[in-house]
Amino acid sequence: MSATVLIGFGLASVLAGSAIAVFVLLLAAGGGDHTAVALPYVGRVLAFTLWQALLSTLLSLLAAIPMVRGLARQGRFPGRHWLLRLCALPMVMPTIVGIFGVVAVYGGSGYLAAAAAAFGLDWRPRLYGMAGILIAHVFFNLPLAIRLLLPAYAAVPAETWRLAAQLGMGGRDVFRLIELPLLRQQLPGIGIIIFMLCFTTFAVALTLGGGPKATTLEVAIYQALRFDFDLRLGAVLALLQVILCAGGAWAVWRTGRQMMLGNGSRLVIRRYDGDDAAARALDYLVILSGASFIGLPIFALVQKGLAGMGAAAAPGSLFQAALVSLGLGIAGGLLATLMGYLLAQARQRVISAGNRRGAILLGLVGRLGLFVSPMVIGTGIFLAATGRVDLYRLAIPGIIVLNAVMALPFVLGVLEPAITIAAERHDKLCAALGIRGWHRLREIDWPTLRRPIGTALALSSVIAMGDLGAIALFGNQDLVNLTLLLYGQLGAYRLDGAASTALILLGLALATYAIIERLVGGRELH
Repeated sequence: MSATVLIGFGLASVLAGSAIAVFVLLLAAGGGDHTAVALPYVGRVLAFTLWQALLSTLLSLLAAIPMVRGLARQGRFPGRHWLLRLCALPMVMPTIVGIFGVVAVYGGSGYLAAAAAAFGLDWRPRLYGMAGILIAHVFFNLPLAIRLLLPAYAAVPAETWRLAAQLGMGGRDVFRLIELPLLRQQLPGIGIIIFMLCFTTFAVALTLGGGPKATTLEVAIYQALRFDFDLRLGAVLALLQVILCAGGAWAVWRTGRQMMLGNGSRLVIRRYDGDDAAARALDYLVILSGASFIGLPIFALVQKGLAGMGAAAAPGSLFQAALVSLGLGIAGGLLATLMGYLLAQARQRVISAGNRRGAILLGLVGRLGLFVSPMVIGTGIFLAATGRVDLYRLAIPGIIVLNAVMALPFVLGVLEPAITIAAERHDKLCAALGIRGWHRLREIDWPTLRRPIGTALALSSVIAMGDLGAIALFGNQDLVNLTLLLYGQLGAYRLDGAASTALILLGLALATYAIIERLVGGRELH
């Protein structure tokens, strides 16, 4: 067995062992506490978590289907490239920054309220609660659904569309006979992924929940540990989330289809069912509506951020918080990319050896961040350290590890397909020539994998930089990043200062992403 496989299985054992240790700690939590867990409270939290995740998923998919259909039917048109880039922005944007954009548009002092006042209407939208959570989730997940569905539409052979045109099939027939079977194949996997992302929501629910009635499991775990110090309740909630998310991860795996994030700029096939004026008008109306929904919060963020620079936090506080964000983000990204590369290489070696079960095991372990929430892992660390280790000293490594585990599934999503392609191209030749180890990595694999590794490192660093959960659990007055600073400003309704902080955090994240892709991936800056 190669060293890569041994390292991969060793890393998998560490991750799996850590998860098992978390379970044991959670089961043992509060062993001497005979107070009953508030079962009605747990039931309400679970019901709300499931309901908001289900509604968010349905709304995201229902909005994505007509927009993807319009993009596929109209092919290339002016602005398509920039529209798809706009769809990529919420995926790399720190969550708390996107939340501020949503507040700037749909909040009580946002664009909608200003528009109502301009028409003489005494109306203000009520953002906080279920409505705000749903709007924010659709804002983040609609672009994800679009970019996952576009490659599936592009995979339909061009001959299919030509044959449909020759047979005189109208839009309804094309949708029923060609698109609907495609959607039936793709939507379950995409829906489960979006559902799990919404189910494990933390920053959105914490910021926009608006009260106890809109509390999710992640927020309830955070409140139980950070404010109430109720270890028993935190343990029950964490175990409940692990069980439910494990079921969701199993469902993702059972869908059996590897989905890829397409940039959409090259995924254009000539279609003939959208050429008439009515179809064009409908498609462009849908595309414009979707683009406005995604773009308006980003525009509001930039506009309000520039206008609020005068009310920004003290330069010293901003600079220190930016350094903390940058340091924690890059450290978490490096750890996630290293773990992802080792796991992906080990999985590919195991696949080449014909060990399907070992490949499934490595794939599942690498995706612990999807079904063992970082908040749950943080709960285990919190319980293990309480009374034994100074949590103040544990804060930085704890945050880095949690952020790396959270970003690891996204790293694997980028690296696994690239490593599979590289293996199919080079494995036999390298084996015949005896090229292996460091020499193969430097001469063969690095030129092929440099761009995906750069993308994985950039993406994981930005994800870690924008995280709120880990630093909210382990942070203190001496360890504040821009995310935590922005959350405090939003909570205190200092919206002008929050606008400038959000814009600075967004600029830092985008600059970090672009620079890492340029330096590591060798891409040109755009």
